[in-house]
Amino acid sequence: MYLGRVVGCVWATVKSPALEGMRMLVVQPLTPDLQNTGKPIICADTMGAGAGETVYWVRGKEASFPFLPAEPPTDTTIVGIVDSIHLKSGLGHGPAPPRQNSQAGHAARQKRGKAKPC
Repeated sequence: MYLGRVVGCVWATVKSPALEGMRMLVVQPLTPDLQNTGKPIICADTMGAGAGETVYWVRGKEASFPFLPAEPPTDTTIVGIVDSIHLKSGLGHGPAPPRQNSQAGHAARQKRGKAKPC
């Protein structure tokens, strides 16, 4: 699994019939300390993630598993929304403070049962 941040949405009027009704998001891959790494990617969304949220995603054959028994042609899929990250500092200064995902987004998602829109 990999960390990423949702940075946008994708609308496609022409696509594989297996992708009909599937939400697609633009995700910026992140390092464990939440720094951008690599180029943004397109992920299928199974969690209802919203813009700015930190997510974890999978790639390869596992990307189709959340949709079983269907096997859509997806290479990357968001499989979780991160609430917080706790990192140990490698410099001997003790653990780093936890990094929280957007509190407003988390509270809104709990209240409405879904993430903020892209």
